[in-house]
Order: sequence, then C-alpha cells, then structure tokens
Amino acid sequence: MAIFEGTFTQAASGRFAIVIGRFNDLITGKLLEGCQDCLKRHGVDTNPDGSQVDYFWVPGCFEIPLVARQLALSHHYDAIICLGAVIKGQTPHFDYVASEVSKGVASAGMETGVPVIFGVLTTDTMQQAFERAGIKSNLGWNYALSAIEMASLMAQIKGRGSENRG
Repeated sequence: MAIFEGTFTQAASGRFAIVIGRFNDLITGKLLEGCQDCLKRHGVDTNPDGSQVDYFWVPGCFEIPLVARQLALSHHYDAIICLGAVIKGQTPHFDYVASEVSKGVASAGMETGVPVIFGVLTTDTMQQAFERAGIKSNLGWNYALSAIEMASLMAQIKGRGSENRG
C-alpha cells in the first residue's frame, strides 16, 4: 500500500494560471494579492513578464469557467486558480451565478485532469467578503496553497501511471 499526498517543494518549477473576475475587483484584487504572496513564498516567480504565472482577467464570475476550461485544455499549466466574488443582493441573481460558476469550475477540472481551484467567494454581505479577502485572513493564500499541493499530487499520479505501463 502506498500513500500519496501533494507537497510544497516543487512549486518553484510549476506553471500556474490565475483567472480573476473583474466584478467586485476591490475584493478580487485582495484575493490576488494573497494568492501571489503564497506563490512567491513558495519560490514561484509571479511577475507577469515571467514564465511561471499568467493572469487572465474576465468581466465577472460567470465567465471564469469558460476561460479556466480553455486554459486547462491547453495543458500548459500545472494548476489554474479561479478568483472571484459573488455577493448576495436583493434578487435571485446571486443563486444562479454562484451555482453556475461552482459547477463550471468543477467541470473544467474533471474534464481535463488539470487542477482547477475554486477561489470564488460567495458571501451574504460585502463585509463578509472583505473579511475573507484580507481583514481577518486572506483566502487567496489558501487557494494558491491548494493549487501547489494539487499540482504536486497530480504530477505524482501521472508519474506513477507511466511507471506502471513500462
């Protein structure tokens, strides 16, 4: 019996894409900062001119899954991080957007075998979103950490599969 789990030691050699929803950019910008901080602290060059992280800005959360899927299909990235914020309002719009973006992000990963991290806040209030994007803690950090770990785990799984074929 073997136990496999992702590590954080190979991050410096990884390629990452970050898809960011521009709507509620006061929140998504903070999530992006937390995400970049985590990646940097794990040896990833987050410079937009560098070769390890590419940034894709989309109008809102609803557009995130389409771009994430296309990026995953390219197999150019070890993991894709999706950042957004859907904040409840007075209409059912929140329910539709939150549901579709979560299904779409999950589907992108399942269809392609590339880790696609769901970093979309779904909150009742703007205050709750601020708390999750930096006032109390920045979940952007956690999303980047998940991407690093999943990229490592998937590399182990792929490596193990090629060993068993030989």
